[in-house]
Amino acid sequence: MIIFPIVIVLSIVLYLYYKVAILKTRDGLTQAYFNAKARICLGIFILSFGINQYIFYQTKVSLFIGMLFVILGILQLIRGVRETKHYRNEWKRLNPAD
Repeated sequence: MIIFPIVIVLSIVLYLYYKVAILKTRDGLTQAYFNAKARICLGIFILSFGINQYIFYQTKVSLFIGMLFVILGILQLIRGVRETKHYRNEWKRLNPAD
């Protein structure tokens, strides 16, 4: 399964990209939006890492650790999606002409 390592590397690169983008901007709303996007990438990273570990090792210990990572990844992903929607709507509300 080559797809999970690709997703893992891509999501960690995007996570770092959004964290650096937070440092480059001064607007608090944009920083919160980028942080929400980074949370989505972190959730995808943790989720795919948990699945990859179980597929790679296939033991009971890796199953439990993988399930824990999958649950944490899903929680991060859901929270990031909700925050992204919220901050996108706030930006649209504050900038109706754009």
